[in-house]
Amino acid sequence: MTIKQAATELGVGTPTIYRWLQAGLLPGEQTTPHAPWRIRLTDETRARFVPTVPDGYLPLQQAAKHLGCARQTVLHKVQRGELDAVQVTSGRRKGLRINVSDADTGLFDQ
Repeated sequence: MTIKQAATELGVGTPTIYRWLQAGLLPGEQTTPHAPWRIRLTDETRARFVPTVPDGYLPLQQAAKHLGCARQTVLHKVQRGELDAVQVTSGRRKGLRINVSDADTGLFDQ
Protein backbone atom coordinates (compact mmCIF):
# COMPACT_ATOMS: atom_id res chain seq x y z
CA MET A 1 0.00 0.00 0.00
CA THR A 2 1.05 3.61 -0.42
CA ILE A 3 2.05 6.11 2.26
CA LYS A 4 -1.36 7.82 2.09
CA GLN A 5 -3.26 4.53 2.33
CA ALA A 6 -1.19 3.43 5.34
CA ALA A 7 -1.69 6.81 7.04
CA THR A 8 -5.45 6.57 6.56
CA GLU A 9 -5.63 2.99 7.79
CA LEU A 10 -3.50 3.64 10.89
CA GLY A 11 -5.16 6.99 11.64
CA VAL A 12 -2.01 9.14 11.51
CA GLY A 13 -0.47 11.73 9.21
CA THR A 14 1.88 10.98 6.32
CA PRO A 15 4.90 12.58 8.08
CA THR A 16 4.39 10.08 10.91
CA ILE A 17 4.45 7.19 8.43
CA TYR A 18 7.73 8.48 6.96
CA ARG A 19 9.21 8.77 10.47
CA TRP A 20 8.13 5.21 11.36
CA LEU A 21 9.64 3.90 8.11
CA GLN A 22 12.97 5.60 8.82
CA ALA A 23 12.98 4.33 12.40
CA GLY A 24 12.27 0.77 11.25
CA LEU A 25 8.97 0.57 13.13
CA LEU A 26 6.93 0.04 9.97
CA PRO A 27 7.94 -2.46 7.26
CA GLY A 28 8.29 -0.91 3.82
CA GLU A 29 10.54 -0.80 0.80
CA GLN A 30 11.55 1.32 -2.14
CA THR A 31 12.56 -0.38 -5.40
CA THR A 32 15.05 2.40 -6.15
CA PRO A 33 16.12 5.55 -4.28
CA HIS A 34 13.42 8.24 -4.45
CA ALA A 35 10.83 5.72 -5.70
CA PRO A 36 7.45 5.62 -3.92
CA TRP A 37 7.37 3.61 -0.72
CA ARG A 38 5.47 0.33 -0.68
CA ILE A 39 4.27 -0.57 2.81
CA ARG A 40 3.35 -4.08 3.96
CA LEU A 41 0.63 -4.01 6.61
CA THR A 42 -0.07 -7.45 8.03
CA ASP A 43 -2.39 -8.26 10.92
CA GLU A 44 0.69 -8.55 13.15
CA THR A 45 1.90 -5.10 12.08
CA ARG A 46 -1.54 -3.55 12.59
CA ALA A 47 -1.65 -5.00 16.12
CA ARG A 48 1.46 -2.97 17.05
CA PHE A 49 -0.39 0.33 16.43
CA VAL A 50 -2.95 0.84 19.19
CA PRO A 51 -5.09 3.82 20.29
CA THR A 52 -4.36 3.47 24.04
CA VAL A 53 -1.41 2.39 26.20
CA PRO A 54 -1.65 -1.26 27.28
CA ASP A 55 -0.90 -2.18 30.90
CA GLY A 56 2.76 -2.85 31.62
CA TYR A 57 4.16 -0.81 28.71
CA LEU A 58 6.60 2.05 29.45
CA PRO A 59 7.74 5.11 27.48
CA LEU A 60 11.17 4.87 25.88
CA GLN A 61 13.01 6.88 28.56
CA GLN A 62 11.56 4.83 31.42
CA ALA A 63 12.21 1.56 29.57
CA ALA A 64 15.86 2.54 29.08
CA LYS A 65 16.21 3.38 32.77
CA HIS A 66 14.53 0.12 33.78
CA LEU A 67 16.83 -1.92 31.52
CA GLY A 68 19.93 0.05 32.50
CA CYS A 69 20.93 0.94 28.96
CA ALA A 70 20.78 3.84 26.49
CA ARG A 71 17.59 4.81 24.66
CA GLN A 72 19.22 3.94 21.33
CA THR A 73 19.99 0.44 22.61
CA VAL A 74 16.33 -0.02 23.52
CA LEU A 75 15.30 1.15 20.03
CA HIS A 76 17.70 -1.31 18.43
CA LYS A 77 16.27 -4.13 20.55
CA VAL A 78 12.75 -3.16 19.44
CA GLN A 79 13.85 -3.10 15.78
CA ARG A 80 15.47 -6.57 16.12
CA GLY A 81 12.34 -7.94 17.81
CA GLU A 82 14.05 -8.58 21.16
CA LEU A 83 11.57 -6.31 22.98
CA ASP A 84 7.83 -6.12 22.42
CA ALA A 85 6.66 -2.59 21.61
CA VAL A 86 3.52 -0.82 20.44
CA GLN A 87 2.98 2.59 18.93
CA VAL A 88 0.16 4.52 20.62
CA THR A 89 -1.59 6.53 17.89
CA SER A 90 -4.02 8.80 19.73
CA GLY A 91 -4.56 10.77 22.90
CA ARG A 92 -2.12 12.78 24.97
CA ARG A 93 0.16 9.79 25.52
CA LYS A 94 1.09 9.14 21.86
CA GLY A 95 4.35 7.46 21.02
CA LEU A 96 6.33 4.28 21.41
CA ARG A 97 5.65 2.12 24.47
CA ILE A 98 7.83 -0.85 25.36
CA ASN A 99 7.01 -3.95 27.39
CA VAL A 100 9.97 -4.56 29.69
CA SER A 101 8.27 -6.91 32.17
CA ASP A 102 9.72 -10.05 30.59
CA ALA A 103 12.93 -8.45 29.28
CA ASP A 104 16.40 -9.28 30.50
CA THR A 105 17.67 -7.24 33.40
CA GLY A 106 20.27 -4.54 32.99
CA LEU A 107 24.00 -5.15 33.32
CA PHE A 108 24.18 -4.00 36.96
CA ASP A 109 20.90 -5.64 38.05
CA GLN A 110 22.30 -9.18 37.84
